[in-house]
Amino acid sequence: MGRSVNKVTLIGKLGRDPDIRYMPNGNAVANLTIATAESYTDRQTGQKVDQTEWHRVVAYERLAEIIQQYVKKGAQVYVEGRLKTREWEKDGIKRYTTEIVCTELLMLDSRPQPPMQPAQNTAGQGGHYQQPAPTPEPAAHFGGYGQHRR
Repeated sequence: MGRSVNKVTLIGKLGRDPDIRYMPNGNAVANLTIATAESYTDRQTGQKVDQTEWHRVVAYERLAEIIQQYVKKGAQVYVEGRLKTREWEKDGIKRYTTEIVCTELLMLDSRPQPPMQPAQNTAGQGGHYQQPAPTPEPAAHFGGYGQHRR
């Protein structure tokens, strides 16, 4: 197969507090609902119309734990990840969902920095987190988190 890219970038607000669960192996999974908004002018009425799109986002392992600790409903975040479609069967019916597997999260709200902050943040805003790379990294560095493959 030739070159391909599966990358999603969003800036939006959390519609509710993250839902954190733990898999049988002990790994954390965070489910987030992020709203992005656009506006346009209706040609017929001349009125400004706001249009909100809701996105399902999932994060794994250490990034999920960080999200649980620092990210709450209404927080504005920058998210990078990849699209993933899952399928399951319920009551004999195949069901599908497409979600964004989060590999990087940047908190954009003005809030105190969490301890062990890895990324430099010149404006004193939020925190920048990534899933860990497959190779071990220093404990204070959250770079590379999210390379979870399913």
